[in-house]
Amino acid sequence: MSITLGDASAAPGETDTGRLRVGESRDGSPVRLPVCVVNGADDGETLYLQAVSDGDELNGLGVLTRVVPQLDPEELSGSVLIVGIVNAPAFQVAEHRNPIDDTKMNRAYPGDDEGTNSERIAAATFDAAKRADYVLDLHQGSTSRMLNEARVRCGRHHRLHRDCLELAKAFGTGHVLDQKGPDGQLARAAPDEGIPTIDPELGGCVGWDEESIQYGVEGVFNVLRHYGFLEGEVPMATQVRAAGFDQYRSPAGGLVHYRAELGEEVTRGDVLFEVTDAFGQLSGRVTADGDGIFWRSRRLPQVATGEYVCSVATGIDSF
Repeated sequence: MSITLGDASAAPGETDTGRLRVGESRDGSPVRLPVCVVNGADDGETLYLQAVSDGDELNGLGVLTRVVPQLDPEELSGSVLIVGIVNAPAFQVAEHRNPIDDTKMNRAYPGDDEGTNSERIAAATFDAAKRADYVLDLHQGSTSRMLNEARVRCGRHHRLHRDCLELAKAFGTGHVLDQKGPDGQLARAAPDEGIPTIDPELGGCVGWDEESIQYGVEGVFNVLRHYGFLEGEVPMATQVRAAGFDQYRSPAGGLVHYRAELGEEVTRGDVLFEVTDAFGQLSGRVTADGDGIFWRSRRLPQVATGEYVCSVATGIDSF
């Protein structure tokens, strides 16, 4: 049986690309998101993938440009539905939020097909996601520097928590944030519909980063093999899990000099960063409040007093 998404339609053993209409722009021209359907030759489950929910987070799109050409529908059991660029208005102007309604798209789910521009896009893509058995919402840590991780956002008391953790472990970045996310995230809304969902956060950069993209490509194929879409076994390696973050801000204006590296274990009292003036004179020093892993940091060195600098993941264990 043929499978359609927007105007893409693929018979068993075929791949097709097309567009999903989600409304009109200010000049009345249609806004259409790029979509892809990979319909396996054999019956099976459905995986939904999407990228660029935030317009400046491009590593997920980089993943899709590599996954789709490698995905042979003749070897696939089941189907893969893909929305390549969710936040098309933000992508066009290289901004994080939808400039039409100043909304962060991943706070708009499950959406509203009669709502704001972002809510309508969320509703259309959520309809596609609800057709799936598993969902991967590909993100990155915006333009900050960040570890490659997968996020489980349903909350530890959710009925699908264990299933979402399994999906994160199968994806296999090595680091997992297991913390209930804000309302409006796809990884919050889809589990409420009974669909295991994670949002891999593939590093953080300006443009895209090849190392993080490769993590994502391997992660997608790990998921496809683990859940039987493709033949092959996936070693379920132990993951480092964090329960939350301590965020650190600058005590002074100036230039940041990091004393910890991404992925490094830190203990209470360790120096995380120092701030100097333009001539190297020390203006401030910040130490860790507790034990954890140096997880994320701002990219640009200049900071104002009170501006965000870095995050240390806390509540660390393994699973």
